Amino acid sequence: MKKKMNYLILLLTTILIVGCTNEKDASVTDGVTDQQEVTIGNTNKNSEKEETSTTVVDEPVVEETSTQPNNERFSGYNLIEVDGGDLSGYREPNVVVDIGYGDREYWAFTNEYGQLVRVIADEIILQDDSNEPVLSSGRYFSDEAKVPGVESADLDEGHIIADSLGGVSNAYNITPQESTLNRHGDQAYMEDAIRKAGGATNFEAIITYPNTETQIPSHYQYTYTLRGNKIVDSFDNVNPDEVNASLGLTESKPSNSTSSNKSGDISSIDTNGNGQVTIKEAKDAGFSMPITSDHWLYPYMRDNDNDGMVGE
Repeated sequence: MKKKMNYLILLLTTILIVGCTNEKDASVTDGVTDQQEVTIGNTNKNSEKEETSTTVVDEPVVEETSTQPNNERFSGYNLIEVDGGDLSGYREPNVVVDIGYGDREYWAFTNEYGQLVRVIADEIILQDDSNEPVLSSGRYFSDEAKVPGVESADLDEGHIIADSLGGVSNAYNITPQESTLNRHGDQAYMEDAIRKAGGATNFEAIITYPNTETQIPSHYQYTYTLRGNKIVDSFDNVNPDEVNASLGLTESKPSNSTSSNKSGDISSIDTNGNGQVTIKEAKDAGFSMPITSDHWLYPYMRDNDNDGMVGE
């Protein structure tokens, strides 16, 4: 009997030990499971933080606003395209037109009366006669737009930005300009200064008129930067020689543009020996454009538009 009791006690003890062991394993397993759940929760929180950070960094704020200056610049104007060689003198009101030849961006603005009132360019890029289809006259086109007023004998089809500076010849770059002013006065001096500097930046032309019914300007103001220096040229649309004479500033000295070469020997310039001097030949020989009618080379060059100036 005593032996049976010992077996019973041993069996109960074994059952009790096994039960305790299972409880411990279950407890450990539950602990691991709880710990894993916490870890996963932390991972999800970190992922959310990372995704938020990435979204902020990747926002292309600068790229989206990069075109805003142009939008502001053209605000209130209708952007249209006009062929650079369009000879029509008509301008649409309240429009902006690119008057730069090729890839140049020169912007011309009209007011509600169709008057050309403003021209701007971030950079003036000189004509490249070696890579662009430039005519023997030094122009991109054979003629200029017939803006009302240019039929007058003392008014030229004056470019706001000359061919030599990369401007086209439609009505959005042409105004009736006093001939002497255009060929020998402040307008010509300004263009020559920009050519000699190899271009300009921050260019702006403001054109004003005596009334709203005419297309003939009364005044021009040009602002531009040459070699880091800001230049402002402001002048009326009048004959500068007459103004100087009225002010007693005219002297009888011979013009500096008249060459002392009286013999007219062009043999060193006329490289092909045909008796005519092209703009390229003149430039290669060291002459600056334009060649005006009082220059000794002028008779040997072709002035297709008969305005007294070649290569302007």
